[in-house]
Amino acid sequence: MPKDINQLAGQIVESIAEGRQGKNPFAIALGRLGGQKGGRARAEKLSPAKRRQIAKKAAKARWSKHHRV
Repeated sequence: MPKDINQLAGQIVESIAEGRQGKNPFAIALGRLGGQKGGRARAEKLSPAKRRQIAKKAAKARWSKHHRV
């Protein structure tokens, strides 16, 4: 236990950072797998008209950001 408060704070930050790096690689891979499937599965369930509507809304939102004053 360091007597200097700054050293103690540094140790605390270091221990927190180490804890975040300890994620389970299997859980990460499983989550990523679900994320990769999600968009494609959703698109297959939508009708072409609904997909077109969503795409138009997204394009409008994208372009409106660039043309704001």
